[in-house]
Amino acid sequence: MIVVACPGQGSQTPGFLAPWLELEGVPEQLAAYSDAAQVDLVAHGTTSDADTIRDTRIAQPLIVAASLIAAQALTARADRCADGVAGHSVGELAALAEAGVLTAVDAMRLVGIRGRAMADAANQTPTGMSAVLRGDADEVLALLAELDLTPANYNVAGQIVAAGALDGLTQLAERAPRGVRVMPLQVAGAFHTSYMASAVGTLRTAVDGVAAADPSITLWSNRDGAVVTDGQDALDRIVSQVSSPVRWDLCMDAFTAAGITGFIEVAPAGALVGLAKRGLDGIPNVAVKSPEDLDAAAALLNGAAA
Repeated sequence: MIVVACPGQGSQTPGFLAPWLELEGVPEQLAAYSDAAQVDLVAHGTTSDADTIRDTRIAQPLIVAASLIAAQALTARADRCADGVAGHSVGELAALAEAGVLTAVDAMRLVGIRGRAMADAANQTPTGMSAVLRGDADEVLALLAELDLTPANYNVAGQIVAAGALDGLTQLAERAPRGVRVMPLQVAGAFHTSYMASAVGTLRTAVDGVAAADPSITLWSNRDGAVVTDGQDALDRIVSQVSSPVRWDLCMDAFTAAGITGFIEVAPAGALVGLAKRGLDGIPNVAVKSPEDLDAAAALLNGAAA
């Protein structure tokens, strides 16, 4: 079983869409996706600087569009789709499209709404996020609770992302247990926490009336690592995950339990393959960062390295 993973916010870099625009049909796809998301994906994916594409309103549609284009190109190159798919945070919208739950255009329309709603929610109260690396998990979680911070992402053993008020994050860095490293993240707010409540309401309204099909391949949820078999349930999870923690650690546990033989991260790739090297020991992996990586990914998808 080969799994495709779709990355989340923070994986974008300036100019990363430029090589994809050289593929046949991609400029037309990006034009349609730009209209759906109400974001100029070509401009922001080729010429905008790092500060510009860090904006949640821009970053989220850019990332999902890149994942959709890379996944479609991979399917065409390998002449088959993956056996299963999962997405980290906003990457779940790309995963739903890859699994056939949503059309690509619906996924782009929803990610545009999601990005704007989460940016608006973040503007209501100054908040942030910090990665907490290493240390005893119970000790770290106890400190987060004491500082009124939320464990927003459980990425892999030894890596939790804390989110909440800026003063709490400052205290976290000052009071970190011995051997623990705290790294502030360049994000606009406390995503996947109660601070995103208003965005949940906006997205819930947006999904009303959206046609959702049942997944055509195995689809894992980053809420709890469960396999989702009902399209409406998948949509509901996309809404609730905006204010609930990302459990990528449970997804990787589920991949292992399912006996996966390969892991492919689609563009803008790198972060999830890094986690896979720690949490999926011995499983071959490929990061599809540009079209140059498609041949290696297609070979893995067709069993050459499984």
